[in-house]
Amino acid sequence: MQIIGILSFVVALLLSVMLHEFGHYVMAKRFGMKVSEFFLGFGQRLWSTRRGETEFGIKLIPAGGYCKIEGMTPTDVMPAGEEDRAFYSATSGRKLIVLGAGSFLHFVLGYLLLFVLFAGIGTNQLLPVVSEVVKGSVAQSVGIEVGDEITSINGVKVTDWYVDVLKIRNSHGKELTLGIKRDSQDLILVATPKLENVDGTDRFILGIISDIGLKRTGVVTSFKNAGLVTRDFLSQSVTSLTKLPGKIPALWGQTVNGDKRDANGLVGVVGVARVSGETLSNSQRSPMERFATFILIIASLNIFVGLFNLLPILPLDGGHMAVAIADEIRAFIARLRGRARPAAIDVTTLTPITMVVFAILAALTLLLLVADIVNPVILNL
Repeated sequence: MQIIGILSFVVALLLSVMLHEFGHYVMAKRFGMKVSEFFLGFGQRLWSTRRGETEFGIKLIPAGGYCKIEGMTPTDVMPAGEEDRAFYSATSGRKLIVLGAGSFLHFVLGYLLLFVLFAGIGTNQLLPVVSEVVKGSVAQSVGIEVGDEITSINGVKVTDWYVDVLKIRNSHGKELTLGIKRDSQDLILVATPKLENVDGTDRFILGIISDIGLKRTGVVTSFKNAGLVTRDFLSQSVTSLTKLPGKIPALWGQTVNGDKRDANGLVGVVGVARVSGETLSNSQRSPMERFATFILIIASLNIFVGLFNLLPILPLDGGHMAVAIADEIRAFIARLRGRARPAAIDVTTLTPITMVVFAILAALTLLLLVADIVNPVILNL
């Protein structure tokens, strides 16, 4: 089952990459730019087909993908008569839209996965179902049994047990009328909560332990919850990226010296794939609970990758966006001085910086790969 989980993660990752590149493709075509290739993977071509002017296909190494937009730099040669279809000829606004479309679709996918999680699968919540009755408790004395579902309290329907259970805790010892569903029977039981000390706090209780399980929410609530969790994931991603440089020394020690891996530290693609495999093979959880956790992993990964790609460093999309923004700033300053718009920045002049950043990212990727293999993160799933 673990290998199925790993393969599922790989497929989900490749689909996310394809969606990212599709964002670039759609917006580039929308603005009349020439897109000559759209490939999943790198290296040797395994299969391809041509649709119009674009060649679609799959390459040998499944380590990403790319959408080739012609004329990314002024030195690129465009076919005669198509010079105005070059990327570098577009306005800065259109460049920003094309470059940001990939990350935008990552955010959309992350949000949609979270919506499906809330509305279609459910999240682990306290349920109004009795999993255990404490011996000698009020619940036992009035006849509450394991498996009973509390459907109402004092005639008010139970809709959110996490909130409704407060009616018991805040009862001040007053008698409560409980609606109970037992198998196919609907029962009414009367119980008076008793004041007990629970974990150092005095509270009124019946003496039942609630079950925990998946619970779906309505469409409107799911839209809202998906947005809130997306916002939280974005915030956590920003925090992780700001702390990333400071975690590299610890990662080196964990890789070279065998120090214990930090569950909140850096994890590479191999590590996330392994965690996904463990998630889907965890026999202590129901199949739907495993699937829900897997969806959560993929959603958070998409949001992180979308944000990472917006970092203002070349060769990332955010680096090219920073160049387009710099072009507009230079043009604005030129207008203020009554001068003509300066030529667009040629990103090839920034190649040395790009290569340094690429080398750093490649080294970090390799370090994470080795760490995830020789000293994987251990999570209590």
